[in-house]
Amino acid sequence: MAGPLKGVKVIEMAGIGPGPFCAMMLADMGAQVLRIERPGTARARATDILVRSRDVVAMDLAAPGATAAVLDMVAGADVLIEGFRPGVMERLGLGPVPCLERRPALVYGRMTGWGQHGPLAHAAGHDINYIAITGALHAIGRPGANPTVPLNYVGDFGGGAMMLAFGIAAALYEARSSGKGQVVDAAMTDGAALLSAMMYGMHAGGAWNNRRGDNMLDGGAHFYDTYECADGKHVAVGAIEAKFYARLLALCGIEDEAFRAQMDQQAWPELKAKLAGIFRTRTRDQWCEVLEGSDACFAPVLDWDEAPRHPHNVARNTFVEVEGMIHPAPAPRFSRTEPDAPRAPREASAEAAPDILAAWGLRDSTIDALQQAKALG
Repeated sequence: MAGPLKGVKVIEMAGIGPGPFCAMMLADMGAQVLRIERPGTARARATDILVRSRDVVAMDLAAPGATAAVLDMVAGADVLIEGFRPGVMERLGLGPVPCLERRPALVYGRMTGWGQHGPLAHAAGHDINYIAITGALHAIGRPGANPTVPLNYVGDFGGGAMMLAFGIAAALYEARSSGKGQVVDAAMTDGAALLSAMMYGMHAGGAWNNRRGDNMLDGGAHFYDTYECADGKHVAVGAIEAKFYARLLALCGIEDEAFRAQMDQQAWPELKAKLAGIFRTRTRDQWCEVLEGSDACFAPVLDWDEAPRHPHNVARNTFVEVEGMIHPAPAPRFSRTEPDAPRAPREASAEAAPDILAAWGLRDSTIDALQQAKALG
């Protein structure tokens, strides 16, 4: 595939969530990615967008010769991604030591929730647990309510997969001059904490407190929140700067003097109630006619079906259709090395496996031995 990572070869040891998302990002940018997964893995592959744009081979790593075969492929790879608990890859004989011995310039990407060391390193967990210990989860929610679960964006994808992809890109760049690879230890706890850098700075400066829904960017401010409209749909307002706030008031026809106290935190609850009443006077689409495209910092809140049809997303090809299914398009955009359109997710196929493995440098004798050992699912 075309793209800025064309020519980079990646082996992905199949996992869930952030590992596949990281591999998808690399594949989107043109990397040649081979996903190795356990035989019998049950997946809704046709709709599993995270597995797009790469070949998939089912291999029983416990079968005779399987570990040696993976190491043979590692010898020709630039990156390996794994997302198991610490120690699992070592027990399989595929830890960083043997892999870097076979390929000294290999970037060995490790994706975990808690990291490779620490008191919780070997404990089970998911996104919600990882963001809980960073302060991020505590900060999200309405006053007097439990913390709101922000899907699994903050830990799995933002703090995990994207941090690993960035780490891999940085390590690949360094390896170009040093000729040496290294391990990238991407922990979702570390990444979620880093995503909270601005909030920690504001907290240190006295501009952010520990009360949910009481701060400028967490829904506490009337000018930075969502509002229900007459039809039950919602809009989002983010008019922080004074000139944008003034534009919001003007376009909404608000002349109430109380709204002049934009940054008076004590006035926020009253102003929010007033603004909520104003937005309930029209439908979402009617408010779009008044506010969308202006400097009022406004947008409609769209659902999964509406978002791909929004004119701005259509104009930018933010979503693309792949074999009849809507996919978010690869991002970001490049002026010269534009990536190809994504390929649909593929099933692991015992019939296709020999050709795929041969393309990764395995000898026919090795592939035959894997087949005889029933290692290929």
